[in-house]
Amino acid sequence: MKRRRIRLRRGAYLLPSALTIGSAFCGFWSVIGVLDGRYERSAWLILASFLLDGLDGRVARLTRTTSRFGEEFDSLADIIAFGMAPALLAYAWGLQSWDRIGWLCCFLFMITGGARLARFNIQAASQDKRYFVGLPIPAAAGVIAGLVLFLDGQPIVDRFTALPVLILVLVTGFLMISKVRYRSFKDLNLKRRYPFWWVLLPALLLFLVFSHPQLSLLTVALTYAASGPLGKAISWVRQRHRLRRQRRAIESQS
Repeated sequence: MKRRRIRLRRGAYLLPSALTIGSAFCGFWSVIGVLDGRYERSAWLILASFLLDGLDGRVARLTRTTSRFGEEFDSLADIIAFGMAPALLAYAWGLQSWDRIGWLCCFLFMITGGARLARFNIQAASQDKRYFVGLPIPAAAGVIAGLVLFLDGQPIVDRFTALPVLILVLVTGFLMISKVRYRSFKDLNLKRRYPFWWVLLPALLLFLVFSHPQLSLLTVALTYAASGPLGKAISWVRQRHRLRRQRRAIESQS
C-alpha cells in the first residue's frame, strides 16, 4: 500500500510538467507549421498550447505539486508558444510585405511578451490575484491566432491591407508591458449559487464556438484585449465625475 501511494505522488509531480511540455511542443510544432506555410494549422496549435497552458497550473494546484521549477519551466514554454510562434506567424502570414519594419514589430511583440512573463514571475507573490497587470501573453497570442483563423490562413501580400495587422501587433505588444489591469477570473467561485440564466451563458458560448469557431475565437480574444483599456477609461471617467461632484458640493457650501 505504501509503495502505491509513493508511486501516485511521484506520478502527480510529473503530470504538470507533462502538460507544460505538451504546451511547448504545440508551440514548436506551430513554428514548423509557419516554416511550411501552413498558417491555419499553426494558429490552431497556438490555441491548443493555450488550453494546455491553462491546465498545467490548475493541475499543479489540485495535486499540490506547485514548485519554483514548475513556474520557470512554464515561462520557458510560454515564450516559445506565445512569444516566438505567434511572432513568426504574424510576420510570415501578414507582415512580409513590410520587410524590415514587419519583422522588427514581430520581434518587439516577442520581447515584450518575455518582459511580461519576467514581470509576472517577480510580482506574482505580491499582486492582487483578481487581476493581471498588463495583457497576459497567451491572450496576446490568441489575438494573432484568432485573426489568422478568421481569414482562413490566407497570407496577406498587399502592404496597405497588412497595415491593420502591423498596428495590432504593436498594440498588443504595448498592452503586455503596460500597467493596464485585466481580470484573471481566479476569484470566480464555482461553488456559489448563481441565477439560472447564468447557466445559459456557457451553453451559448459553446454553441457559438462550435457553429462559428473562427469568428467566436477572434471576438473573445479581441474583447478580452480591449477590456483592459476600456475598464481603465471607464474608471477615469468615473473618477473625473466624482471630482466634479465634490467640487460642486464644496462650491455650494461656500
